[in-house]
Amino acid sequence: MPVILIEKESPQISVVTLNRPERRNALTLELLTELCAAINIASEQPEQRVLILRGAGAAFCTGLDLKEAADSTKAHSTAEMVANTLIVISQTRLITVAAVHGAAVAGGAGIMSACDFVVAAERTKIGYPEVRRGLVAGLVMTFLRRQVGERNMRELLFSAELIDAARAKEIGLVNRVVAPDDVMSEAQKFAASALQGAPGALAQTKRLVEELWWHSVKEDVDLALKYHMQARESDEAREGIAAFNEKRKPKWAE
Repeated sequence: MPVILIEKESPQISVVTLNRPERRNALTLELLTELCAAINIASEQPEQRVLILRGAGAAFCTGLDLKEAADSTKAHSTAEMVANTLIVISQTRLITVAAVHGAAVAGGAGIMSACDFVVAAERTKIGYPEVRRGLVAGLVMTFLRRQVGERNMRELLFSAELIDAARAKEIGLVNRVVAPDDVMSEAQKFAASALQGAPGALAQTKRLVEELWWHSVKEDVDLALKYHMQARESDEAREGIAAFNEKRKPKWAE
């Protein structure tokens, strides 16, 4: 079964679906590689202008697959692929819309945050619980800093509590909150609105939004990757990931 599904909704709109529903679309090397490839292929097609990203099954995406993450030989590769995926999403010329339901957690919330628009189903759970796994949510931090302000970012990262879609909209992390059955139709409204704009003007506007920041997304993510990898190789991360996989509370060293 393919881990990424690609559908042409119209000549100008593609829908890309994360397709590991049995694992709540947890991120693996395979899925991340296929996702980047799908976005790059769509970006290279001149008629393509909008990409809608969604998840199959009960959740949008619950972050790294911690079974794979427990394999120390893949730590660098998975971290680098998450970083690359966030850069690919944020830098594509396409207008990107995340259609989110169920849960968008950790790396899943990062993928969501890298999109231009976010539509979330009511009661979707969103958050960054990395510190509870002995990890650093560095790779998503650049998007949080841009979108929610430092006070809210500190609350999300330090408390590591999941928030609901309504709270996420309140702090600027999502654009719209709708009934679960209306998520795709609302995403399509954003797509239709974007298609009213001139393609070149939209692409230039998107580039300017990026360039107005002191640092580019890539510079931020490259710095964050260093902190993320330091955490991934720590005893805390080994314990945190093992505790999650064994369904127990971690035993942190004092």
